[in-house]
Amino acid sequence: MLKDKSIICFGGEDWWYHHPHSKNHLMRRFARAGNKVIFVNSISMGLAPVRSKDLLPRIARKLKSYAKLARTTEEGITVVSPAVVPFFGNAATTAANRRLLTAQIATLARRRGLSNPILWIAIPTAIEVVGRLKESMVIYHVSDKYDANTMDHATDPTFIRSLHERAIDSADIIFYSSRKLLSEATRGRERSYLLEQAVDFDHWSKISKGDVRVADEVERIPGPRLGYFGAIEPWLIDQELIKQAAQRRPEWNWIFIGNKSRGLEIERLPNVHFLPPVSYQDLPNYAAGFDVCVLPWNTEVPFTSYGSAIKVREYLASGKPAVISPLPEYEPMSDVLRIGRSRDQFLQLIDEALHEEGTELAQARQNAVRDGTWDARAEWVSDLIERALVRNRLQ
Repeated sequence: MLKDKSIICFGGEDWWYHHPHSKNHLMRRFARAGNKVIFVNSISMGLAPVRSKDLLPRIARKLKSYAKLARTTEEGITVVSPAVVPFFGNAATTAANRRLLTAQIATLARRRGLSNPILWIAIPTAIEVVGRLKESMVIYHVSDKYDANTMDHATDPTFIRSLHERAIDSADIIFYSSRKLLSEATRGRERSYLLEQAVDFDHWSKISKGDVRVADEVERIPGPRLGYFGAIEPWLIDQELIKQAAQRRPEWNWIFIGNKSRGLEIERLPNVHFLPPVSYQDLPNYAAGFDVCVLPWNTEVPFTSYGSAIKVREYLASGKPAVISPLPEYEPMSDVLRIGRSRDQFLQLIDEALHEEGTELAQARQNAVRDGTWDARAEWVSDLIERALVRNRLQ
């Protein structure tokens, strides 16, 4: 396992406010192994459109993150939200952000004793720091189809694409989080790898043992309960599916746990329940009360179709039946997942899952992800990093 190294990770998420993502899981393991790690919360790809109902809430959330300054996690990771100009696309703001980021992160790295860091960037806008932190190597982690996301920010997709291409050309290793992302890659293929999502199996499999107490907030909702946790966006959730289900199956109760954007049409439905975000540690207590785990994503949105939601593997590790929208990433696991390829089929599969009997299918679901743990992923990534460092030293 990689150890005695320095790592600076520019994440595409906020450590404090998002469901643990792949970078979160990996950096925790690198820190525990004896590496010095700085995690930089998302520097964003620009502000949401002015007309967006979530512009002000997102600014407020970012300000709360700024207020935490540089904090240290229990593993010893330094988490920071650097100040940046939240506009991208012109020379003045690019230069300003380059100076701001370099000064803040370089100073923090010196104070924390990091030197010649492995630079891990998971957001295209972080390309501006490459070559300015005396890094020993660069990893570019492609988690999304960045230029297809026109919902969360107003930055020109062409500009985002140019940053993405620069990041690929600068990287010693390129990781793709989904098969679809990797299959469409044309640059840097010889340095590219599929970094599949993984699961903290022990954390989620305890649900199947029956010794996890169901959270009161879930228990008070009548069954059958269809549960989901994670991002809740108007463009992400297939709201038409939920509305059809409310009419045809009013006895089903849908539970959504996480940060909810405003403006969802399904908010007023009597059998749709929204719970606030729950800590990762406590989330199994909520999932334990689900009868079926669901991923009702709107895959007609191009950006969504590239998704590789970690929660799907967490659903499987719990042993609970899972019904998901069709995602290329999870087609190879169709033998343990129920994939609804139409709204009618999605509802039919939920009904089937609610009537599932025996334990064989639950065991098959768990066996499908049992060995795909974050510990295993971290070991594999460590080996690739070590080999790349050797190559760089020999050049």
